[in-house]
Amino acid sequence: MNIRLMAAALLASVAIPAFSANATDLEVTHWWTSGGEAAAVKVLAEQYNGLGDNHWVDGAIAGSGSTATPLIVSRILGGNPMGATQLNTGRDAEELVKAGLMTDLTDLAEKEHWKDIIRPASLLASCTYQGRVFCVPLNIHSWQWLWLNRHVFEDNGMKVPANWDEFAADAPKLREKGIVPLATGAPWQVDGIRNVMQVGIGGKETYLAIYDKKNADAVKNPENRKVWDAFAQARGMVDDSYSGRDWNVATNMVITGKAAGQIMGDWAQGEFGVAKQVAGKDYDCLPGLGFHALLDTGGDSFYFPKNSNPDITKAQLELASMLVSKETQVKFNLAKGSLPVRGDVDLTAASSCMKKGLEILKNPDNVLPGVTQLIDPDTRGQMTDLGLQFFSSKMTVDEAIEKQTAIFKQAQ
Repeated sequence: MNIRLMAAALLASVAIPAFSANATDLEVTHWWTSGGEAAAVKVLAEQYNGLGDNHWVDGAIAGSGSTATPLIVSRILGGNPMGATQLNTGRDAEELVKAGLMTDLTDLAEKEHWKDIIRPASLLASCTYQGRVFCVPLNIHSWQWLWLNRHVFEDNGMKVPANWDEFAADAPKLREKGIVPLATGAPWQVDGIRNVMQVGIGGKETYLAIYDKKNADAVKNPENRKVWDAFAQARGMVDDSYSGRDWNVATNMVITGKAAGQIMGDWAQGEFGVAKQVAGKDYDCLPGLGFHALLDTGGDSFYFPKNSNPDITKAQLELASMLVSKETQVKFNLAKGSLPVRGDVDLTAASSCMKKGLEILKNPDNVLPGVTQLIDPDTRGQMTDLGLQFFSSKMTVDEAIEKQTAIFKQAQ
């Protein structure tokens, strides 16, 4: 598919806006449908509707980003663009931007000094193409967390684990008690586990060598072998019904004590919050799996597809401005469990887990670009397939390392 040629034809032909007669209605697509996510979306809608004549028209898409992103892209390419859309911060919209299908936000970004207030700088850089800004980062999401039900361990006479090794050592005891050691689902959640281990177990140097430098030789170093060894441990900790399970269902297994832990991004905090769970009392969190207190700073960004209605364009810019405002940053991220992209906001109401993340962010050396920011969708797809194949079979660590080496020999 030649996206650029298709885009040129579409931009020349699209003359009818994809909205109601009210030109200030703005359809916003996203994949935030769990309890915690819905609460966070409600914050955005209320903030936007409170600006005046604007009206947030919710376009929730059930499923994960891997389900929603192709549908979002298809609509834009099909000449039926939404007013705004959530996408992962990174390279998911790269071809659409290159094709000229996204609204240029540069003038707004310069007027509001986004370069000075958005941190880390890599987030805004991921929204920038040829010096122009095409999206607004909304939050900082990191995958690098192991969530634990404290009561599961304490009520069974076990110490709450401080790292992955201690957690893995407790797995047989948990099974004896009828508790699933590790709650998860497939496919993207399994891929997430392996990526978390790439940082938490393998460390920063190996992660960047492989994912940033695309150094295939680094795949064979001892630290990367430890990653696959830990991933092999994880495949022995799940229940037989994990395939197809939604992430928030897995989180609920931890909340209710059916499972002891879950490797999941910090958006899981939203689910604990809805369940009235208290960090440090009911649940705990281990950044970097208790080893490497590093955060990969991916997250959510909003893009604004080009359209032919100047009123929609005006509404788009008003939403973009609102998303980085102090008030929105605080209210939304407290509900979502994510970290704000601004470092000048008051988060005294944050949970102890969120405060751990904020403390880590203070040191730039602890911050890493996320996988979606470093490798293209094709390479990500190959790594996802490899992780799923390994997780659901008896593939050896040696076989996995050989396959990963082949993938990164051609990665971009």
